[in-house]
Amino acid sequence: MRPSRLRAGDTLALVAPAGPVPADLLEKALPVLRGWGVEVRVGPCVRATPQGYLSGSDAERAAEFTEAWLDPGVRGVLAARGGYGVQRMLDLVDWAALKEAGPKVLAGSSDITALHRAVDVHLGLSTLFSPMPASVLFDDFAVEHLRRALFEPERNLVVRGASPLVPGRASGVLTGGNLSLLAAGIGTPEQGSARDAVVLLEDVTESVYRLDRMLTQLLRSGWFAGVRGIVLGSWAACGDPAEIRALLLERLGPLGVPVVEEFGFGHVASSPTLPLGVPVVLDADLGTLTFDAPALT
Repeated sequence: MRPSRLRAGDTLALVAPAGPVPADLLEKALPVLRGWGVEVRVGPCVRATPQGYLSGSDAERAAEFTEAWLDPGVRGVLAARGGYGVQRMLDLVDWAALKEAGPKVLAGSSDITALHRAVDVHLGLSTLFSPMPASVLFDDFAVEHLRRALFEPERNLVVRGASPLVPGRASGVLTGGNLSLLAAGIGTPEQGSARDAVVLLEDVTESVYRLDRMLTQLLRSGWFAGVRGIVLGSWAACGDPAEIRALLLERLGPLGVPVVEEFGFGHVASSPTLPLGVPVVLDADLGTLTFDAPALT
């Protein structure tokens, strides 16, 4: 199912399901979000005193997300930032209640990959893999692309990347996100698979051998079985780009599907918002990802 797009006057809930939110970045972002003509409802964990590397206890973060989703006045839920912690709260969310409440927009990236997977598996909804406001990477391009994805989704039907790692053309439903979270999700209820899908992959501050280990885990577990194509984003602070490229070609090339690299999304400035759970066509030779339909109705 596809949630409804946002309109002026709607309420957007800002939540912190993972790490603490930097106060200076939050205060800088709030006027930008309100400039879209929406009411921004800031969750308690967003401004809470950090609890180590978490924005609140597992119960508090799960409650913040659940209450935002169950609030009939809220049309969309946006993660303020990533970090770590989403996996710890997933079992505390009443997914049956959220499904009963109906579809809403979820946007975020990085650690929020685990929440995208959960919303896909438990609620069957398309979501937005997007830059997040409490980040130094929330620049003018990222802001405008997210705004268009939320309010004018039909304008985001083609996204252009760089060059093919493996040439070819493929179609499927877009899935994936942060490589670390996808690998860590193996064996959980939200695991899912890449069958009949075009997969997004990106990460940050992971050395080449760790990227190797995560890709190998996904390959050995059968997660990539039936994959149609792969779209590679940024690998910021992950090491020598040439070594990373060689690893990606070695590990993903034998799958025999189109792979496009340097697509410009993830932990990098000017990252586009990419809808998950919608049909796409990947043309690795042209470096394009074309969406057959908007993520939001």
